[in-house]
Amino acid sequence: MEKKLLVAVDLQNDFIDGALGTKEAQAILPAVRKRLARARAEGEDIVFTRDTHTEEYLNTQEGRNLPLKHCLYGSRGWQIADGLCEGEKAFDKPAFGSVELAEFVREKGYTQVELIGVCTDICVISNALLIKAFCPETEVSVRADCCAGISPQSHETALRAMQTCQIEIL
Repeated sequence: MEKKLLVAVDLQNDFIDGALGTKEAQAILPAVRKRLARARAEGEDIVFTRDTHTEEYLNTQEGRNLPLKHCLYGSRGWQIADGLCEGEKAFDKPAFGSVELAEFVREKGYTQVELIGVCTDICVISNALLIKAFCPETEVSVRADCCAGISPQSHETALRAMQTCQIEIL
């Protein structure tokens, strides 16, 4: 029996129109809204991830490499963009990928996991690969038109890398 999960990665204000926002992230919102609506209509399970940092962010390894405070817990930038999350479970993650999410996928026995969100080249790829590592027989896919990277070039590079790792690109 198929058991599907849609994972909406880091669709937070700071990655859309905030501290690290891009026009590419803003441009995917209509497709993201449509995909979420379809998943809800078809009864698919949906979860979200949230990049989550504290005021100590600049003292972390990530913060030293990307010295721009973003997604600070409780801030507007940390919030999922308006109208996307309708009370579904959200995994707060202090790093690019969520081991907790990968364990959840394995524990719940999902046979198909689709990822959408930002950034394709950082958090989407990290979560897709973690899920694939934790659940090697689960079909993992990424919907390209519902993802945005730091740049169009890095988005395409990440899609190719995931495809090489047997993650289907939709």
